[in-house]
Amino acid sequence: MKTFSATPADIEKKWVLIDAEGVVLGRLASIVATRLRGKHKATFTPHMDTGDNVIIINADKVQMTGNKRADKTYYWHTGHPGGIKSRTAAQILEGKHPERVVEKAIQRMLPTNKLSRQLMTNLRIYAGAEHPHEAQEPEVVDVKSMNSKNHRSA
Repeated sequence: MKTFSATPADIEKKWVLIDAEGVVLGRLASIVATRLRGKHKATFTPHMDTGDNVIIINADKVQMTGNKRADKTYYWHTGHPGGIKSRTAAQILEGKHPERVVEKAIQRMLPTNKLSRQLMTNLRIYAGAEHPHEAQEPEVVDVKSMNSKNHRSA
């Protein structure tokens, strides 16, 4: 019996809709990273993009456990001497692009290579409840009901 290795003709991509309202960030990110990578499928092949297209709505209403909302800090460097900058998760979530917190959490759960950059193009994140992908007829995945630890009230 030979080991199965998916070819581009074998890959079937689905569209998945996930509501992030009240869901714990890390648990959401790990489920979405698994879906993007395709590890939930029997046809998983490590070097191919076998994952689904994922749409996340209400990214601005994602929850964090403990004091992470105030303490978790995102750093970046401008490239100039002394150019280290930082923002807390609360500042980003209350700012102009709150979906970036979810995006970074998912990106950092994927391997750092060309394939993960390709996988990130299959992810669409929206801060509000509206999204322009109704024509794809996405299947709704209820992350809250998967485990009681997946959601927090506030």
